[in-house]
Amino acid sequence: MIIVSNSLYITSLEEQSGKMLVALAFMEQLAGRVERVSLFRPVVSRDARSDVLTNLMMELYGLPFSHDEMYGVTMEDAKVLLAAGAYEELYSRILERYRALESKSHFVLCVGTDYSGVSAAMEFGFNVEAARNLGSPLIPIINGRGKDQATLANAVHALTESLEEKKCDVLAVIVNRIDRDQREGLIDSMKRGLPGTKPVYVIPEEPFMEKPTVREVAGALGAELIGGDAKWLEGEVKNVKIGAMELPNYLDHLEDGSLVIVPGDRSDIIVGTLAAERSVNYPRVAGLVLTGSLKPAPQVVRLIEGVKASPVPVLSVKADTFNTAMKVNNVRPSFAAQNRRKIAGALGLAETSMDVPGILELAAVTRSERVTPLMFQYELVRRAKQMRKHIVLPEGEEERILRAAEIVLIRDICDITLLGNEEQVRAKIAALGLSLDRARIVDPQTSEMLPMFADAYYEARKQKGISRDMALDVMTDVSYFGTMMVRLGHADGMVSGSIHTTAHTIRPSLEFVKTKPGISIVSSVSFMCLADRVLVYGDCAIVPDPTVEQLADIAISSAATAAIFGIEPRVAMLSYSTGESGSGPDVDRVRDATRIVRERCPDLKVEGPIQYDAAIDATVAKLKLPGSEVAGNATVFIFPDLNAGNNAYKAVQRATNAVAIGPVLQGLNKPVNDLSRGALVPDIVNNIAITAIQAQEDGVTTP
Repeated sequence: MIIVSNSLYITSLEEQSGKMLVALAFMEQLAGRVERVSLFRPVVSRDARSDVLTNLMMELYGLPFSHDEMYGVTMEDAKVLLAAGAYEELYSRILERYRALESKSHFVLCVGTDYSGVSAAMEFGFNVEAARNLGSPLIPIINGRGKDQATLANAVHALTESLEEKKCDVLAVIVNRIDRDQREGLIDSMKRGLPGTKPVYVIPEEPFMEKPTVREVAGALGAELIGGDAKWLEGEVKNVKIGAMELPNYLDHLEDGSLVIVPGDRSDIIVGTLAAERSVNYPRVAGLVLTGSLKPAPQVVRLIEGVKASPVPVLSVKADTFNTAMKVNNVRPSFAAQNRRKIAGALGLAETSMDVPGILELAAVTRSERVTPLMFQYELVRRAKQMRKHIVLPEGEEERILRAAEIVLIRDICDITLLGNEEQVRAKIAALGLSLDRARIVDPQTSEMLPMFADAYYEARKQKGISRDMALDVMTDVSYFGTMMVRLGHADGMVSGSIHTTAHTIRPSLEFVKTKPGISIVSSVSFMCLADRVLVYGDCAIVPDPTVEQLADIAISSAATAAIFGIEPRVAMLSYSTGESGSGPDVDRVRDATRIVRERCPDLKVEGPIQYDAAIDATVAKLKLPGSEVAGNATVFIFPDLNAGNNAYKAVQRATNAVAIGPVLQGLNKPVNDLSRGALVPDIVNNIAITAIQAQEDGVTTP
């Protein structure tokens, strides 16, 4: 496929319009659609390496370009040229730099200036002219904060008319930072008052995104972290309190998310704050800032160092209390790559308020046949969101599970049920500062579903000697309870294994979910996301030494899994021999399994026995197996045993820096997936999305 270079230009009419949020939403979509997407800033404040947006995009999306390739001119150079009236030279420099980047890119996302130079009117005019000269369609953003509906409707109308007069191609207009109560009314007034104009999208203001994090405050103050949990630096500062009163009165003024500023020698306030955070009778404290370079008394320092249970960040600054408070009040929230919660919140907010894919279609984005890891992961989220499913997570008290669940809910990927002691789960959620109000929490020990689940388990296993009392006891186990939720339709799928063994996760499924008709064994695949394609490896995690029939089942299941996830299955049955060149028990086993696959699935493209190099390399394939539809083009690789598969996938992962997603279980009547105990939060999010997609294939929606 020929890839046509495309671009769009995002700009705002004034500062603090939320341009970064919109840019993130478009880059998230582009990274999943386009192989070589780039960012271009026509003007940067000092240099590209200090540009906040450029650094954020590079860290989040691994853009394949250097800082110096992704900007036009510095603000200093722009001011000099503007002062001299050298407008043409200014735009020519920017255009030249842009064309150099465009020639290497499949899509260029241009993001306008930050309103740190001349007047707002001049900067907006500059951005409009820059977009015109670059040939990029424009998406202007209006800051709706504090403006009524009539004012905003008039502003949108005047803006679109002005841009039409300037012959500027506008894809859509975005009104950002609107009060949620005004949003629907503003959308209606836009429809009535602006017939036939470009799409107008209205994004509400999200309170938690308007608050700086403790880390951002610490950075602005140049503070030193002297105590607490560094993870809590990502918490929002909802309000600021000065510890000037005596302790009893001070405690009465604490609020949720308070950042407490206090002289470093006020031991009473310091100890009281740490104690309040641990008490259920007082709200959560965001952080503690000790001012004046004053260190607490040695006894208090020892107390801070020894209070392992308190995660409250304790910061130390040189400035006095008054100046520290002034600086804190001037800290503006921003996006940092390490604050995944805020990033997920921004993406969720934008995705539910704008039709980003529709806008990109207007910009004539051409999708490449190549699939990068980012594209594949983007597609997982997109597919999972198409038909909302309900996933149960038995390990509801595990931090990684909770963090992943929050991202899943923020991104609106699926519904979530967490299993565990409700009080303990909620305490852990609160301690981590997460927002999981939309998650359902079920305690298997006390659930009203427990008797029904026990009866179902008894009926399924009574022939194995299980009594009713034994069934009741078994069903209090989170893995059994979660699996029974899936079997009886109270959830569409289950993801577990971050703290449990594979056996503990899948044993209940083998007992009463069972395998699909015609499939004798549960197996797994891993998606190997290489630089430009995604391959399916099976089985690398479950079946140690498959028989001929089991190997055939693994191949058929793996081909079906590949097809579900948009990968055309071309199956290579791997061996140390290709075609008829070798013999022996191991080769004959693969040859027999291939014959069974062909008999059962005559339309499936399958080749075996075949060596890995002949399966993946077209040049080798022409020599070893000419004329094969699979050789050199295989997408699904079936290894003869677990030893070969597990070692191969880890070798490929390390040697090529491939992103390995999985294992994904297959062959079960209902989707249950196992996590690696070393799984990171993004791995868990991917696995949940995969499970939701598998559930979509069943076509059943839970209550």
